[in-house]
Amino acid sequence: MADRGFLSSLRYLFADFIGEDDDDTAPFLPEGLPEPVMAVASEAIHLLIDYQGPGYATLYVDRLRRFIGKRGVDDAMLGEIARLMAVRMSYEDPIRIAQLKLTELQGRSAGSVDVRKFRLEELIGALPAVIAEYLIDALEWLGWAQKRVSIRFSTASRYGIRRLKIEAGLRRWRLFSVRYAKERVWVERWLHMIDRSLTKQPQAAPAIIQTATMIEGYGDVYRQGMADWNAIIDGLAKPTFDGVLALSDLGGAVTEARAAAVPDPRQSALKRKIAEIRARATASAYVGGAPGRTS
Repeated sequence: MADRGFLSSLRYLFADFIGEDDDDTAPFLPEGLPEPVMAVASEAIHLLIDYQGPGYATLYVDRLRRFIGKRGVDDAMLGEIARLMAVRMSYEDPIRIAQLKLTELQGRSAGSVDVRKFRLEELIGALPAVIAEYLIDALEWLGWAQKRVSIRFSTASRYGIRRLKIEAGLRRWRLFSVRYAKERVWVERWLHMIDRSLTKQPQAAPAIIQTATMIEGYGDVYRQGMADWNAIIDGLAKPTFDGVLALSDLGGAVTEARAAAVPDPRQSALKRKIAEIRARATASAYVGGAPGRTS
């Protein structure tokens, strides 16, 4: 599925040179999609076309198709997968903020100014990886990668509007960016964890699906959410699916761990809670298996 996104990226890239636009044909809803999910999926398709283009919306449809008719996936669960996947695929980056700011011009007589704070590495991360990786390495060498800068998104002047259009125009390069590469990996891993849950521990699938809400925005909030998500998945979900951790109620454990996740770069409370949950599971497995042990 990642190949589709890459090929779509190539179309956007070459369109810049040969003056052609991306195919403007919107993808159809996937065959077999339950009627209660159609409105959510249709809205998502329109959102992603506006966000990146028809090719990107097609990638969304391809990903959603994996769960249609899958055992254990009812209409409500499929609807949540459809909704949350669209949210994550339309992640907030400087390009998206510029796009949304331009839409404010419609029906408004007066402009406005928004000031957002980004880390330098986030701004550079919106550029094609072939350029961004060298710049980020240089920033890290200088110790500036984590430096915060304020960026104005303004529709209050012609210059501000012109700059927004340039920034929004970078969407053609988004699929080559460092940030997109990370987001693509995350979405695929999230879907993979849902799929494994449906196979290994179906009752935990709703909790795994809802972990997508841990990641949002940009800056410190985004970094914290991503770090906490990885800690819970790597510390609880994956070991359970791999058979390394005997956790009978993974869904409850994920919910318990999420309650301990607070804004803390060191993740002290979350790490303690994960260790506590793992210790309880190990102790329960030992006690449960004790009578059957042989010397």
